[in-house]
Amino acid sequence: MELAQLAAFVKVVQAGSFTRAAESMGTQKAHLSRVISNLERTLGARLLERTTRSLSLTEIGREIFERAVGILGAVDDAERVAHRMHAEPRGTLRLTCGVEFGMIAVSRWIAEYLERYPQVSVEGDFTGRVVDIVHEGFDLAIRVGALADSSLAARRLGELEYGLFASPAYLARRGMPRSPEALAGHELLRFSGGSHRQGWRLTKGNLEHRVEAAAKLHVNNSFAVRDAAIHGLGIAQLPLAVARDALLAGTLTPVLPAWRPPTVPVHAVFPGTRYLTPKVRAFIDHAVEGFDALREGRRAPAGA
Repeated sequence: MELAQLAAFVKVVQAGSFTRAAESMGTQKAHLSRVISNLERTLGARLLERTTRSLSLTEIGREIFERAVGILGAVDDAERVAHRMHAEPRGTLRLTCGVEFGMIAVSRWIAEYLERYPQVSVEGDFTGRVVDIVHEGFDLAIRVGALADSSLAARRLGELEYGLFASPAYLARRGMPRSPEALAGHELLRFSGGSHRQGWRLTKGNLEHRVEAAAKLHVNNSFAVRDAAIHGLGIAQLPLAVARDALLAGTLTPVLPAWRPPTVPVHAVFPGTRYLTPKVRAFIDHAVEGFDALREGRRAPAGA
């Protein structure tokens, strides 16, 4: 049984005759009659009583007609939902993210998103706490690090890449370390939040080294770690997105570039509903573009 057969059957019943139904559908009466006959053959039951002057539903035909109307209505609703999902984003988008990643990326994404979609407004909450987006009425959250198990849906935006950096003045004073083991003899500047707070883990191919030496500075903000490194206080582990401007300005220099800290995933998290509204879908799609631009050190495209 096909939707086209049900649609033809409903149209014949509503028109009251094969002739009028065929005219309204732009087809031939004989073709329409064959469609209904095939439907009756599929169902194994006569749906219409036909005479030369009248057309009437059988008892089972009436039951099938009522259900067919409901099925076709549901199909129409689904098509309208799909259309709305791809419509121009509008309304207010409520999103939350951590303060630091908000400064690194999300504030720029929001500005580019508002520029791209003028019918949307944004309410942003940059916070250090994990927000319950369902009960607090947020459309989505941007979260850095491994996700906890939950009923929320998520889309991976990308990964933050990290490296070790120090100022030219510090390296001139203390020397460039030539191996991960040499870091034990240096001043270390540690970010004390997230997955890196337990110490540094560096990899090079199949090799791995853990740096457990005491740190001169522990602070839960990567920008503060960066500034300490720029001022010559030691060697810092930083997201490349945070270190990039200082690298370009020459105020930071890569240390042990062949040895890399682990990357950290970033996700867009949203209530686990089947359909995303256009404003949410559009922001997530833009964040994916924005993450690519973040990794390459450029702006995301402003146009669609």
